[in-house]
Amino acid sequence: MLDTIQRAETTGRHGVDPVVTEIVRNGVVAITEEMKAVLMRTAYNMIIYEAQDFTVGLFDREGNTISIGIGLPMFIRGMSDTVKAMIAHFGDGIKENDVLLTNDAYITGSHLNHMTFVVPIFVDGEIVGFSACMAHWVDIGGVLNGMTTDIFAEGLQMPIVKYEREGVVNEDILAIIRMNVRVPTRAEGDLNAQVAAVKVGARRFKELIARYGVDNVLGAIATIMDNTEILARQQVLSIPDGVYEAESFMDDDGVSHGERVPIRVKVTVAGDEMEIDLTDVAAQVKGFYNSGEAAGRACCQVAFKCLTSPLDRPINEGSFRALKIVLPPGRIVSATRPSAMRWWMTFPMTVVDTIFKALAPAIPDRVIAGHHADLMSAIINSRTADGGLMIFSGGLIGGGWGAKKGADGSHATICINDGDTHNAPVEQLEAKYPVVIERYGLREDSGGAGEWQGGLGTEKVGRATSELMLNAQVDRVHCRPWGLFGGLQGAGNQVSVVLKDRGEVSFPSGKVLARALQPGERYILRSGGGGGYGSPLERPVERIASDLQEGYVTPARAERVYGIVFGSEPGTIDSAKTEQRRAELVAQGLPIDDAEAEPVALLSEGHGTHRAMRLSFRCC
Repeated sequence: MLDTIQRAETTGRHGVDPVVTEIVRNGVVAITEEMKAVLMRTAYNMIIYEAQDFTVGLFDREGNTISIGIGLPMFIRGMSDTVKAMIAHFGDGIKENDVLLTNDAYITGSHLNHMTFVVPIFVDGEIVGFSACMAHWVDIGGVLNGMTTDIFAEGLQMPIVKYEREGVVNEDILAIIRMNVRVPTRAEGDLNAQVAAVKVGARRFKELIARYGVDNVLGAIATIMDNTEILARQQVLSIPDGVYEAESFMDDDGVSHGERVPIRVKVTVAGDEMEIDLTDVAAQVKGFYNSGEAAGRACCQVAFKCLTSPLDRPINEGSFRALKIVLPPGRIVSATRPSAMRWWMTFPMTVVDTIFKALAPAIPDRVIAGHHADLMSAIINSRTADGGLMIFSGGLIGGGWGAKKGADGSHATICINDGDTHNAPVEQLEAKYPVVIERYGLREDSGGAGEWQGGLGTEKVGRATSELMLNAQVDRVHCRPWGLFGGLQGAGNQVSVVLKDRGEVSFPSGKVLARALQPGERYILRSGGGGGYGSPLERPVERIASDLQEGYVTPARAERVYGIVFGSEPGTIDSAKTEQRRAELVAQGLPIDDAEAEPVALLSEGHGTHRAMRLSFRCC
């Protein structure tokens, strides 16, 4: 009802009928959804059609966001910035049926693998908007294995160019792309899929205008943005005024091993406006974990969207009018040329987590504890029998998300950077590449203990069937997902290999660069669990009995951090003695940490040591 009133109040500003406004509201979302479908059905590489590492969108004539079809939440800002940069670059030189292209990491905010195609939308000789698509190309040239320390080692840099001039393909640009990638047919296939997607978006937007008129459609879009702004400002008003600060860290930058990278944020709330200040985030680093300014702003916008807008509301420019961002250049999320950007996505996720952490005292019922915050991706390459090159990802794997007031964290869920990315079936990987996934399951005890428990991480074990080259760039091994309000931290991320002559070898830094695996050897990716919320000693005993039955928690941990006392009969909990034991732990100021509880047992039959007790835990 409130939303309906607000729409009616703002409709008059732009003179558009509210029914038409609603049609346009749903129409632009339908257009971006169709763009997504076209891209996924025609792309060549699994990272696009299965992992959904892409984003599509519609933008107004100034480059402001009308509707985003999200694959990656962290690209919530990058395409708008890219469209605006193209407008500034070409000015009046943008013509009908042009197709614009760039992968400039310092414009998009991400790495060179993200190719962005943009089509201007003309009506009666005037630009009324833009259709855009960013998608991840598995290979863009550059160094294949190991660390990079500047952008020049990372592959083909495509400045802002016209891939098509008034509908005619620039064959020189296509030739440059073909020469700089290792598998040209796949790159060209993904290129054609992206061009098809943006052209569909432009065509459908023109059809919407043809049906309702350019003034009505553009006026409706302005109204929609105003309504979205009102909703966001109301939510900011519900946050107590004040200055809120928090800090965390990244493990290292892959070059200076063990040297922590500080993350410090400051959030200021005043009335219906919020300012997020990233001035004290660490300076850009030597390794390839930097990201551009667009990603830095996206950190703030993703957090702001989560806190202020209902999840069923589309993203548009109005979503962020109440947000001010302070982000000086030269930070890890506003890096300047020629900083390396290949693994741009890792650090921004922890910035988002830290913003939630800062606001926890102000809005404890609207934030979550820390999550595993890493793609947990192993980039693997191998040669085919005829000498051809295969490049693929041994992930992505889900991990634990933080608990919140009133709810446990989600298990085995992809990190916030990748949003709608699928937790893909392992059969897809095995069908296409020389690897067998021997195990993929939940990690017992990996969720942070709390009144509401953090979600569980996962473990994936892959066995090489031919010689492979393994690269893993995992962080948050040591900065484990933190708990809130007495909740304990979750398990950290982990990377290991199992070698024929040495057994399992773990990598304390989480970084494995250019590690050869022989047939029969294995890689192991273990994602962290989410942080807990509230004291573990407040978790209802019946919930813990259920956790034990499901195998989420082992009896040893139930005793250690939840204060559980088991009955004399197998599979029972003595409620009276548990209450007494919990009172003793409270008096001792316990539990304060769960640092030793990082088992790697799996929740699948035949693994773990507590299967016999899972079926009948009950309170007595």
